[in-house]
Amino acid sequence: MQERASEAVAAMRPTANWAGNVAYRAARLHRPTSIAELQDVVARSERVKVLGSRHCFDDIADTTGDLVVLDGLASDVEIDAAPDGDGGTAWIPAGMTYSHLVPGLAARGYGLHNLASLPHITVAGATATGTHGSGNRNGSLSTSVVGLDVVRSDGATTTLTPEDPDFAGAVVHLGALGVVTRIGLRFRPAFQVRNNVYVGLTWDRLVTDFQAVTDAAYSVSVFTDWHEVTQVWVKSRTDELDVAPEEFFGARAATVPTHMLKNTPVENLTEQLGVPGEWHERLPHFRSGFTPSNGNELQTEYFVPRRYVQEVCDALRSLGPRIAPLLQVSELRTVAADDLWLSPAYGADVLALHFTWLPDEAAVRALLPRIEAALRPYGARPHWGKLFTTDADELQRVYPKMRDFRALVRRSDPRSAFRNDFLDRTVAAYG
Repeated sequence: MQERASEAVAAMRPTANWAGNVAYRAARLHRPTSIAELQDVVARSERVKVLGSRHCFDDIADTTGDLVVLDGLASDVEIDAAPDGDGGTAWIPAGMTYSHLVPGLAARGYGLHNLASLPHITVAGATATGTHGSGNRNGSLSTSVVGLDVVRSDGATTTLTPEDPDFAGAVVHLGALGVVTRIGLRFRPAFQVRNNVYVGLTWDRLVTDFQAVTDAAYSVSVFTDWHEVTQVWVKSRTDELDVAPEEFFGARAATVPTHMLKNTPVENLTEQLGVPGEWHERLPHFRSGFTPSNGNELQTEYFVPRRYVQEVCDALRSLGPRIAPLLQVSELRTVAADDLWLSPAYGADVLALHFTWLPDEAAVRALLPRIEAALRPYGARPHWGKLFTTDADELQRVYPKMRDFRALVRRSDPRSAFRNDFLDRTVAAYG
């Protein structure tokens, strides 16, 4: 039976990430069906990492030891509603994706404050890397976290809450502290959103009125090729705006559904043209039942304090001729500040600068140091789950709590079970 089980696991072993640019090197893949089985796997493994939706574009989840997938654990969602009916906490299995979670929450009249551009990612992976949606007053997905159930490297379990002194360091954890099995998410009453797309916004108007542009709706996304602003997606709560305007800071409303990528079918996109819908059907850019985005791409993202919008846009526009041959599209979004140690929005409201690249990793990696050098004066922080070349010394400079996080890693994982090449390059917590 043991041999057959091993053969079955080997047969289901993923060989690469979603983009196909990272080949996993793990010797074994485990799919535990109970917490006790997971504890045993972790305690016996010399090196172990968790594999989620495989939507990271770097080797953050890679290991030469044991990979664990969590979708075999119990999938029940436990709801703890506030007595006044104004929100509460939902305890979510860490291996669950947002696309599986949010319809059930919405059906019960609940909503999350924000969602990423695609709902196909796991709750655990998104919150562990500081993944976000958009909105001047909306924190990243990680800011919804109010509890973590964790299996430590010795197999013991623990629950972390905001009362724990290290909680702010444990939410965006990069897989360095243990295996998160369940996450408590703060929810609120459900709400409706309409999505309108505008074209023709000029660069001058964008950077001059950036605060007003991004403050004009619940969630605003600006798309560009660094030559011109190509589209603006404006997602408004229906209880805050009765009718979307025909004009948006000089841009005109699109009259047909419009993809952010040229010559791409629109069937996988969230509904546009101002048709109201539930929060979970409008806040993402892509529908859960379709391949997200283009499906044949690489991604990079950097975060800078929002006050530098003019300077960073000028710097990247000057690199436009170098960026253009590799770029599918860029997106500018805003994320509200938080106090999570390794969150890209730690301590400052940030501008997120996202790049969707053609699948030419060698050329992209050759270009990234130029982009990072241009953004370095503004304290740019890379997205932990996307391609970047920023080293540990620079990451320590831009993350004031990096030394505290390293100490937390050593306390939480004294035998370095969750260590891998990615953490060695970026966090350098070991040794």
